[in-house]
Amino acid sequence: MRRLLIALAAISLLAAPCGAQTKTQFKTRSQLNKENAKLHARVDSLMKELSIAKEQLYHEDSLTNEIFGMLEHHDHEQKPVHVDYTPEMADSLLSEWYRQLATMEIDIEDEINMDSVRFTSNVPDSVLIKRLKAINCFFPLPYNETVRNYMVLYTEKAPKRLAKLLGLSQYYFPIFEEVLQKYELPQELEILVVIESAFNPTATSRVGAKGLWQFMPRTAKQYGLEINSFVDERMDTYKVCDAAARVLRDAYHIFGDWSLAISSYNCGPGNVNKAINRAGGKMDYWNVYEHLPRETRGYMPAFVGALYAFTYYKEYGIVPEQPTLPAMTDTIVVHKNVHFKQISDVIGVSEETLASLNAQYIHEIVPGASKPCSIILPVGYTSEFISHEDSIYAHKAAELVAPKVLESVAKSGSSSRASSSGRVTYKVKKGDTLGKIASKHHTSVKQIMRLNNLKSTNIRVGQTLVIRN
Repeated sequence: MRRLLIALAAISLLAAPCGAQTKTQFKTRSQLNKENAKLHARVDSLMKELSIAKEQLYHEDSLTNEIFGMLEHHDHEQKPVHVDYTPEMADSLLSEWYRQLATMEIDIEDEINMDSVRFTSNVPDSVLIKRLKAINCFFPLPYNETVRNYMVLYTEKAPKRLAKLLGLSQYYFPIFEEVLQKYELPQELEILVVIESAFNPTATSRVGAKGLWQFMPRTAKQYGLEINSFVDERMDTYKVCDAAARVLRDAYHIFGDWSLAISSYNCGPGNVNKAINRAGGKMDYWNVYEHLPRETRGYMPAFVGALYAFTYYKEYGIVPEQPTLPAMTDTIVVHKNVHFKQISDVIGVSEETLASLNAQYIHEIVPGASKPCSIILPVGYTSEFISHEDSIYAHKAAELVAPKVLESVAKSGSSSRASSSGRVTYKVKKGDTLGKIASKHHTSVKQIMRLNNLKSTNIRVGQTLVIRN
């Protein structure tokens, strides 16, 4: 954006009429031709900068076309342009914006204050209310303007994103449901993962929460999750779900109300208690709503909206996207160190699949020699692993799991390294691109750019990038 503003300002200055001169100066044709050539060169250079900035912004925000259209009109007409957006026009632009964002791994709810917008919908309020009442939930589902916005957001403003989430839920929900049943908790709590991470096991928040259920390091350790240079169990699908179930169970025991318990999962029991005190001790979510942190105020409405979307997606013609994760998996336990590449090379399962199923091993090294470690494999590869186990451990062992390699990782000295808090960095090598680095570490280009305050996708050899905080 800074690059864009500089280019626009410079072009404006070049295009502005010169002020009156106190003395007329006559120049030769040769001097005028040289000055003219210099001005053309400067304009061409600035237009190139503007073109680059426009291209970058185009991919970041679909509203850019609207903005640039206004700027270009202003440039041609030399008049200020004023556009009065009706609510329908603004909603249309927002709808298109969310359509673009539907394919990105970000929390679209954070991009706009949901309390200040009213989305138009193809479905009457009376139908939305009737459908909401028909959902059999463990606590009453309220209907108000904020809840309605989230219902419309998930179903009508980001259908592609919902289709992707529905597809991923086919893999994750059976795992969550088994754990929730173990602790006798409501099954609908699984919807929280949609709000927390959108089923991204490596999701990292601005404040350092990580994993499907977005645990902070301190809370993770309090609930028995291990975090070190090799393993971050906040990204272990099974273990973090078990921990999340215990957090929710404890929160319900504190407040005796599921709306407040769910809110405390987002901002902590202390903040919910403060909100209750400011509301005069009332233990009702909508009475304490205005006293909760802004992010948490949207948490329960987002939960209701996501629950509605997962219940009624068929009514909107949305078809779940086919998940890339295997439909069935199995678990094996290893007692030796093993790298994902060793497994992949010997039995043929891709490293990408191994990383997706076992995201907790942040360097793709399973440290089984220190203690027994589990590895999740697609069904069909388990017997292959057992049959070729010795060959797997021996394959490129000197290169992939040599003592020097393990020591380097333990001391955070490798090109991709993790601190004890789970922070991962990467040193850029020749031929690297942000896309390749993001793919290797199972994150997104947007996430890396945000963590490193990058204004473009340009990177240089030797540059150290933060991959996860």
